[in-house]
Order: sequence, then structure tokens, then C-alpha cells
Amino acid sequence: MGMSRRQLLRFGAAGSAAVLVGTSAASSSRLRTARLAGGDPFALGVASGDPTPDGVVLWTRLAPDPLAPDGHGGMTNAPVTVEYEVAHDEGFRQVAARGSAVATRELAHSVHPEVNGLEPDRWYFYRFRAGSAISPVGRTRTAPAAGQAMRRLRFAFASCQSWSSGYFTAYEHMSREDLDLVVHLGDYIYEQSWIHARVGTAPDPDVAGEAMDLRGYRLRYAQAKAEAPLQAAHAAFPWLTTMDDHEVDNNWAGDTPGLGFDIYAIPALFRRRRAAAFQAMYEHQPLRVAQMPSGPNILLHRRFRFGDLAEITMIDTRSYRSPLACNDGKAVADCEARYATGRTILGSRQRDWLVDGFRSSPARWQVIGNQVPMARSDYDPGAAVELGTDSWDGYVADRNTVLGAAADHGVRNLVVITGDRHENVVADLRRDHSDLESAIVASEFIGTSITSRGDGVDLTPAARQVLATNPDLKFSNSQRGYVRVELDHGLWRSDFRVVPYVRRPGAPIHTRASFVVRDGVRGVVAASTPDPASDTAALPAPDSPGPR
Repeated sequence: MGMSRRQLLRFGAAGSAAVLVGTSAASSSRLRTARLAGGDPFALGVASGDPTPDGVVLWTRLAPDPLAPDGHGGMTNAPVTVEYEVAHDEGFRQVAARGSAVATRELAHSVHPEVNGLEPDRWYFYRFRAGSAISPVGRTRTAPAAGQAMRRLRFAFASCQSWSSGYFTAYEHMSREDLDLVVHLGDYIYEQSWIHARVGTAPDPDVAGEAMDLRGYRLRYAQAKAEAPLQAAHAAFPWLTTMDDHEVDNNWAGDTPGLGFDIYAIPALFRRRRAAAFQAMYEHQPLRVAQMPSGPNILLHRRFRFGDLAEITMIDTRSYRSPLACNDGKAVADCEARYATGRTILGSRQRDWLVDGFRSSPARWQVIGNQVPMARSDYDPGAAVELGTDSWDGYVADRNTVLGAAADHGVRNLVVITGDRHENVVADLRRDHSDLESAIVASEFIGTSITSRGDGVDLTPAARQVLATNPDLKFSNSQRGYVRVELDHGLWRSDFRVVPYVRRPGAPIHTRASFVVRDGVRGVVAASTPDPASDTAALPAPDSPGPR
């Protein structure tokens, strides 16, 4: 499975682990002249993420043969020096920073250089070089300085991209949006393929079955990141990323695996599986050394401030949660365990950290990057109450604590952005969801999937019933796509961008609906939807560069 975190941190004297994780330069001539086997070593593209006012983390992985069956991407055992440049211009005439990092077999020849000393709130361009090969050019942006006056912030959020379920066309459209960053809320890969719905392709036998070990997870990430639309979206903007369940195992919770019946349900073996999944995730995402996993543990909850306008708090609702109540996460009635005060979806330390942020943040908008729906969803149209247990409905005490703290600390505008559900949903969040007279304290926007569950439809009969049963749910749509957000000091606007199909490539995109939250006003309201003709985008012809 490669080196442990401790071994990595003790590696060598010239740059120590910082070299291995791509945060320091190396000068060995043997590394600099290492030969690269096969084709383009940058076949998985480039990425950046976790922006601060003075820097970002960059990412690439050398993989001339991304789906090589051994999971090493066609690379040999030798470490390779990877140089990087960051510039003010796309032609790299005004270089702002340069350095090098060492790509090693232990981390699948990935590098994560953390670039500091940049100017706040600025666009930069970056690229890598390995031997004579030069990577595609990426574009990134630093965050505004703390307290800096901001006119607006624009970002998109996405989740749930089962490769086998369809084409990543939505990312091709996203890469052409006018955004400052992208937030990914989990299920970046799926540990297995339940269906193969991509018209014109056949399942890859080397990525068949369920990922259980490091090789399996690496191949899943390589399969996803080899997709040109996903590469384009990564190259266009910095990303904030977290995980949900499918990066490891469907509906896993803390030390408890999902309900698959295999040897990895044994706790010790599940921890080994989780360690492999976390390592592969780190190897393929623009994450800092602080997020490098230590065996079956990883630190993914963190905060990002954007001037005087917004603070985005990324949380982890998988690593520290109590086991699911009553069943495997499906909707169930008469489950008193969901209300137990000792049950947690965040863990006590993360929950306290989240609540402390409510008290101390000066941001106009506080945003929680969340994995599973926080809003209450009763699936029984009658008198009974039927709630899922994998979402916050299965962890009522934590939900009441978090939303109650937001109210008690006078959070001006709390907005929760969420993935997982494979449909677009808009909801008001109450201090106590069992009481419809309880105060509304926050808003939730749940984004649909990129591909999961295939093409989708506008409104399913089941979703129509849930809307009728739950007055706090304002909208539902089950097509595929992402959510585009624009906020300023007076208004938050969410545009639900959807494509009509994903089973084949080339789908156009349009805004299905838009909702707004006004500064200091509790509750979500519908916006006037743009004329579909003016807000519909088709993909450019194959030889056309398209807008940026």
C-alpha cells in the first residue's frame, strides 16, 4: 500500500517529506534526468485547489498509461522531478513563482506543490514540466485578503459522478462559466459500477468489480480523471473538495462499513480498505499536506474565507459519524434511535469546531459544504413519519445542535450546499424540524448529480409526493448538472443548470430554475427564471474553442 505517513515524513534529508508531497524543490540530477515511459505523462491533466490570499496548492500526476492494470499509470519505480511555473499571463512571460517537486511511486507519482507568496484575489496560470514533456496550462485564483471588500463571489458546486452511468458533459459547460472556484461535495468516484449506461463504450475489464485496495481505487480515479470535460473544469478554476461515501464504500459510517457481505466488513480489514481509499483520493486531488491521510484517518474539515463576503466551511459527515440507525440508510418509520442524543454525524470535536466558527466569523454569508441532505424529508404522504437514516434525518440531535447554535450566535446568513441526493432540491432549515412553527434559521440548496442514475427526468412522481408532504421543500428536479451560485452583499442566487441527457455526449445545458436568499431575510424564494433561449448553451463544434 506504499509508505506510511510517518515514513513519508522521515524520508530523506534533502527536503524531507515536503519533497515527496510536492512542496519543496529537489536537485538530484538523477531525478531530473529520469526517463518517462510510454506516452504523455500528463494524461490526467492538472488541477489547483484550497486557495488562500497568498497561494494555492497545485496538482498533477504522471501517468502516461492511466489505466495500466497495476495502478501505477505506466510509470517505473524511479522518482521523477516535476518542475512547475506560476505566471501572471498565459504565455508565461511574467513568472510569479517556480519550483520543483519529486513524484514518487509511493504516491502514484503525484505532486502537490503548495505555492505561496502570490498576490490576493488574482488570476494566475500554471504548468508543469517532467523531462521534455510540458503539461496543459491551468488557471487558478487566490482568495481575497481577510476583510477585503468584495463586490461578488461566483462558484459552482457539484457531486456524484459515476463514470459508468454517463458522460461528464456538465463539466464541459462548467469550464466555460464565469466562476471564481468550484466546490465538489463528494462521490467523485464510485467504488463499483452498478450499471454501464455510456452509449458507444464497453466496460473496461481492468476497472471491473468493486474497488477494495489501493490498486482498485487508483484505477477508479484514473478512469474519471482521464475524462476531458473533468480535466477542463479542473484546469479552469481552483477547487475545494471533500468526500462522501462512494470514495470508500456505499453508506459507510465511521469505523462501520456499508452492508456488503465480504471480508472487508471485518473492522480491521475495513480500516485497511479506508486507508487505501484515502491514499488514492489524496493522490488524485489538489489537497495540501495537511490533508495527507494517516492510515485510515484524514482531515477534511477546513475553512476558507473570501474577503468580507463569505466563508466556506467544508465538513466531513463520514469519518466521525455513529453507525446508521435502524437499517442501511433507506427511509424507515418508527426509528426512535435517530433521536438519541448520543448519536452524531459530525463527531463531537468537529461539531464544536463548526459551532465555534459561527461565533467568530465576520462573514456576511456563512456557507457549509455538506455531503448529505440536512433538510427533513418525510417520504410517507400519510400520518406516519418515514425518514432516511443516512442523511441528517438519522442524526437529529446533531442537526438541532448545529442549527440551534447558528440561531443563538446570530449568524446573519447561513446557507448549506449539499450533494448526494441525485436531484436538485431547495429547502428552508428550521431550528427544530419536528415543529413547523419553529424558526427558519438557514437555507439549503441540494445539487443533482453529474451522471449518477443516468439521464434523469424533470420531476418524478415520488419527488412530487415528497414536495407535497414537506412544506419546507420548495423545489425538486431530477435531471443532471450542477448549481451555479452568485452572491454579493445583498443577495444569494442559485441557478440550477441541467442537461437533458448523459447516456451520450454533447448535451446542451440550460437553467431549469433559480432561487434567491436575501441578506438578513430567512427563507428561500423563487427568482424570475431567465428566458430559456437566452440561458441555454450548446457545446461548440469540435474545432471551435468556445467561450472562456
